[in-house]
Amino acid sequence: MISITQGTTEETLSAGGAGHRLRRRRTRRRVLVAAGVTLALAAGVLGVSDPFTGSRKPNGGVSDNASATSLATVTRRSLSSQQNENGTLGYAGEYSVVNQSIGALTALPRVGQVVRSGHVLYEVAEQPIVLFYGDTPAHRALSKGMSGSDVSELNANLVALGYASSEQLDWAPEYFSSETKYALERLQEALGVKQTGYLSLGEAVFLSGALRITKVMATLGAQVPPGGTVALASSTTRQVLIHLSASQQSAVRKGDRVTITLPNGSTTPGVVSSIGTVASAPAGKGGEGGKGEEGAPTIEVDVAPSDPSATGHLDQAPVTVSITTASVPNALVVPVNALLALAGGGYAVEVVEGRVHRLVAAALGLFDDAEGLVQVSGHGLSAGQRVVVPAA
Repeated sequence: MISITQGTTEETLSAGGAGHRLRRRRTRRRVLVAAGVTLALAAGVLGVSDPFTGSRKPNGGVSDNASATSLATVTRRSLSSQQNENGTLGYAGEYSVVNQSIGALTALPRVGQVVRSGHVLYEVAEQPIVLFYGDTPAHRALSKGMSGSDVSELNANLVALGYASSEQLDWAPEYFSSETKYALERLQEALGVKQTGYLSLGEAVFLSGALRITKVMATLGAQVPPGGTVALASSTTRQVLIHLSASQQSAVRKGDRVTITLPNGSTTPGVVSSIGTVASAPAGKGGEGGKGEEGAPTIEVDVAPSDPSATGHLDQAPVTVSITTASVPNALVVPVNALLALAGGGYAVEVVEGRVHRLVAAALGLFDDAEGLVQVSGHGLSAGQRVVVPAA
């Protein structure tokens, strides 16, 4: 007699040759044991002639040991392995707006304001301080005849803003030419300031891109010394930040596709854009946006939404990220709950053909936890077969 019991087991399985080892909890696993006899799988198949006679239900289900069962179909389809993580939706980057001018602050940006190249960040003694794009910070006054990477950045901004053509400035991009002086005078005229044709230290702030003000550090009328911080900012690039358990670092790769579930329940695609290499202890249980154990080290994983506009304008909003860590294009697939964990090791599925039930050995591949499916292979398994699963 075959006794079929139910329980819970935890296995460490190889995910479809993708090099990941994923921990999977299998509930309601049926374990086959032999009562007085030894079961053997001959050529991967053990025939059982109609052990459930009289138990068949009108919907095609069967009943074994008083546990209700049903039937599922073996299919061929693409299968993906996914890993779900908590994340925080916001804006990428952290920047400090550093003052280089002397005098009282007469205008300040507001929190949430977006400042782009050529626009005024703040004012000192009614003198506008302009944002330019560039990685070289302002560190000297710029005038005709000078050259360097900071001059190259100034020329690039003047062309991008339309105050000079690329033909006028690109022939010597690192040189402050007469054309540079004239273009700068045009910008100064647009800003309503004296047209000097040179850029004094403190008249501009060079940062890598458009800024979104997140915090104003100074107050109107105050004098911020050179090197002091006027405001904090982020970029305008939408990003999801995940604090991933350091033990799972090898399971996620740059370029992995993801699905982001937003606070309103809608989803939008994205891709893993960067993975941190330095582990740190989370600030609280699971860390901010993480789900690791309290005190467990985490690494930062950045996710770039494929359609940033679909993420709205929420900042520091909790989201769920489903990361696709592996995929198989043409897998033979059964529901996870069709698996039978054999007492002697390995797995099988119970195939139903007419009134005959037989056990077929199954080698396991990729798991899709999101859909409860698993890739299987083995002699005697093919698409279209019907296998026994627990009733819903």
